[in-house]
Amino acid sequence: MKKTMFFIMALLLACGGVSAQTVVSDTVRGEATVQPQPTDDHYRVVTNRFWDNWFVFGEVGGHAFAGDYGSVGDFDGLLSPDFRVGFGKWFTPGIGVKFQFGMGNSKGYSKEETMFVTGDQLIADDGTPYWKTKMKWLDFSVNAMFNLSRLFCGYEGKDSKRLMNQFIASVGLGALHHYDIAAQRNEWSGHFELQYSRFFSRKKDLSLDVKAHATLYQTNFDAVTLKGTGEDSHWFDANVGLSVGLTYYFKKRHWDRCLQCEEPVYITNTVLPEPNCPEYKTMVFYVFFPNNYSGRDDAPIVSGAPVNAVDYLASGVFTQRKFADTDAVESALASGRSLSRLETEDVPTEKANKCEADGVARGYEMSSAPISLDVDAASMNAFKDKQGYYYAPIYSGGKTWYYRVDDETATQSLMSSDNYKESTSYGLNAHSGLDMVKSNMTLDDDVDLYSFADVYAAVEGNGGVLANSTDAATVAELKNIFENGRIQFVSAEGLATSQDNYSGDDAENVGLERNKTLAYNRARTVIQWLKDCGVFRNIGRNCFSLNALTDPIGVVNDPSTRGLNAKLNRCVKVRISYVIEKQ
Repeated sequence: MKKTMFFIMALLLACGGVSAQTVVSDTVRGEATVQPQPTDDHYRVVTNRFWDNWFVFGEVGGHAFAGDYGSVGDFDGLLSPDFRVGFGKWFTPGIGVKFQFGMGNSKGYSKEETMFVTGDQLIADDGTPYWKTKMKWLDFSVNAMFNLSRLFCGYEGKDSKRLMNQFIASVGLGALHHYDIAAQRNEWSGHFELQYSRFFSRKKDLSLDVKAHATLYQTNFDAVTLKGTGEDSHWFDANVGLSVGLTYYFKKRHWDRCLQCEEPVYITNTVLPEPNCPEYKTMVFYVFFPNNYSGRDDAPIVSGAPVNAVDYLASGVFTQRKFADTDAVESALASGRSLSRLETEDVPTEKANKCEADGVARGYEMSSAPISLDVDAASMNAFKDKQGYYYAPIYSGGKTWYYRVDDETATQSLMSSDNYKESTSYGLNAHSGLDMVKSNMTLDDDVDLYSFADVYAAVEGNGGVLANSTDAATVAELKNIFENGRIQFVSAEGLATSQDNYSGDDAENVGLERNKTLAYNRARTVIQWLKDCGVFRNIGRNCFSLNALTDPIGVVNDPSTRGLNAKLNRCVKVRISYVIEKQ
């Protein structure tokens, strides 16, 4: 028994070490060697620390006892309830271990008057005398776990909607104690389980579990042995049953996968001594976009276009369009005629640090004022007196948009007429919105979060109306990183919402593909901006990555595109890895 338990534990510990390992690279002296990096292969992950990936569980159920005399009486006399609680750890997405405590009883029949007999003697239909038996027990077991879904399909990744249903097999050994009898009685138990788990959210922190389980015991578990009696004897006694329960998974619940490096990573055992050892750090900032806008039709994506998409987000006005004929607008406003037939044209954007505060709402989610303006005579005339032109909505396909949209999405219909106008701003792109972003976005513990406004100011310059949306100390900190640090890698991931109102053929797939395209183009816009501005111009092009996610869709059940949940899911997440000398 002791040798068997030792073998099982050794096997589990060995399995826990099977996966790709992280590689740390520092500026070093000495002879260097090439070390391969983990890849984005779904079957390879970076192992976590010991205190990550733990879980607890509890379950209740019932079982039937299979003993030597199971066919003497009725089947319902073999049924008993049981329950189990325990805890465990996943070493990799596919291999783990759990420690389980169970309590219950096993009911059966016996032709012998054993210590487990309850009640008076009974007579079977064939005239055979027998007794009912009841074995009360406590059981502690150690079980190896194999997540069949992940072993066969690969690890789905963090917050993925894949593998919401998983199948897990377990096998282990236990120590069982009979209680409520006069004699001391202990023995081993063998455990086999097949578990179905349904997770409640993409975080995969809580699952509903249904288990089919079998527990095997020595053939004299019920104090009956048929050896030498001439009757057929089972090799073992067993409990076979079903149970249902819940499992809660503690943070950290997921595993990371490194992307394949384009260049080899050099490591050595000799590290520069303090205080000259540089710091390897990571920053993240989000860029939030209006509904149906990615900037793909605006500069810098299209060379020579008058509107720069990123500058529009930082300091744009309304739709960044104006009416071409001022006199025609004045006449129409005076007579109350519709403006939709009048010609409009783009207004070139300005750098946010060059624009002066003039009482006009500028930028998307850059302040508490929404980017949309009112299209009535008084509002338009007041704006024209300040700026010298009449701002214009975007008229397309019978729709009137009050914020800028892409050409290819301008004809799409929204769920509500209110959605064509921005009526609320949470300042998500500004420094003041950082707390809201932190409380709603999932961030790794080892990254520093900055706002789009602060990064824009550090790259383009802090001044004008932009200074109202930034923090001077934070901008100075970022400028020091960009000017005195070394940028190693820049990656961008686009995100769009699940909201789509298309109702034609294959509507679900059409809506999905439209939103996936928006997500990709948003990331492309931001990466192109970074490549072409400030200190980022000096970084090698192979250091930029545009990550086209498999599922870049944020689920939003709110029909409004103006709500916080919708706005948070229309964004680009930019991750910058850099090295900076310690001060």
